[in-house]
Amino acid sequence: MRLLALDYGVARTGVAVCDETGTIARPLTVVARAGTPAGLGAVRELVAAEGVSQVVVGLPVSLDGSEHGQARAVRSFVARLRREIDVPVVLYDERFTTAIARQRGGTGPLDARAAAQILEDYLSSR
Repeated sequence: MRLLALDYGVARTGVAVCDETGTIARPLTVVARAGTPAGLGAVRELVAAEGVSQVVVGLPVSLDGSEHGQARAVRSFVARLRREIDVPVVLYDERFTTAIARQRGGTGPLDARAAAQILEDYLSSR
C-alpha cells in the first residue's frame, strides 16, 4: 500500500511518500500554497502520479493532545482535499515531527522531511 503524507502549511506543504511495502518513507517535494485551487491541483497530480491509495495529513496538536489554531486550518484544508481526490484522507498527530526532522538533518526541504517523519510515525503506529 503506497501512502502519501502532507505536512500542511499555508505557505508551504511538505510531501512524502512510502514504498509499496509501506515500510520506507522518503521526502518528495514541497507544494506552495496547497490550500489554493492551484495547490490542491498540484496535490491531486502527485496523488495520481505516485499511485497512492491513502493520504495522511499531519494534525498539529498541543502536548496535552488538544488542538490549537493551526489545526483549524488543517481541517479546512483536508475538507477541500477530500473533494479533490478519490482516495481516503486521514489526519495523524504531528507532534514534534518538524523538530525531529530538523535534528535528523538530511537532504531536501525541511517541510518534506517533516512530512516523511509524519509518514514514518503513522506507518509505525499501524
